[in-house]
Amino acid sequence: MDVLFAESPTVFGTIHLAFVTLAILINIAVYHLIKNKREDFLLKLLWALGLFMMIAEVFKQWFCYTYIYDGQIALIYFPWQLCSLSMYLSFAAVYVKGKAQEAVLVYLSTFSLLGAVMALAYPEGMLLDEIVFTVHSFIYHALIITESMIAILILMKRVRPSFRGALLMYGVTVVIAELINCLARLIIHDPAREPDMFYINPFYMTTQPVFRDIAERSGVALEIAVYLLCIVLASYLIFLVESRLFYSGTSHSYSGNSRS
Repeated sequence: MDVLFAESPTVFGTIHLAFVTLAILINIAVYHLIKNKREDFLLKLLWALGLFMMIAEVFKQWFCYTYIYDGQIALIYFPWQLCSLSMYLSFAAVYVKGKAQEAVLVYLSTFSLLGAVMALAYPEGMLLDEIVFTVHSFIYHALIITESMIAILILMKRVRPSFRGALLMYGVTVVIAELINCLARLIIHDPAREPDMFYINPFYMTTQPVFRDIAERSGVALEIAVYLLCIVLASYLIFLVESRLFYSGTSHSYSGNSRS
């Protein structure tokens, strides 16, 4: 199980670029397979992908505990990052209705999409020597792109969505992330094993490029505020682009050529 790469993978190295290329090609193929599917099928597909990702996450947590941390409890890879939310939301989308479901779908198509693209573009924390961990990480983030695409296809069949619900949801998930960071500090009190959920740990400077420079110059609190604001603004920009390209003002949920 503990198989290592012949050479350590690096950002913009062969392994990184190969995985990104594969993720793009697979998602292009998936798009052509599902672009005309009915909404009920797409929601079930989201549910299935969310379930698969949660099962895979359980395996990853076991792998990290057993092989990376040698049986020590560590929350570095605790599943409550911006990207982690996609597996829970995809699974839950079929069970919620109305504005709650719209918020879930908009979150997937904006915040989750942004997180996945950033992670695939600069996957420093994903490129470990362990093949199993790295492969899992790239598959996971490629599936987030798939889920974001499915969410967009569903929203295209409805009246123009609102960003407000997804923004509120993001605020709640940020608060939970910071609570996890603070509780881990009290319980573990070891920087090598504490989490940095959403990259807003108030006790340590972030590892994120650019934002670390802000923390070094102006303090962690300001860096966190700037970081969160940038995530919101970038996600809203994605929403505006999607609205202009994909979302009409009226519903066309079940067109004559839709297939299940």
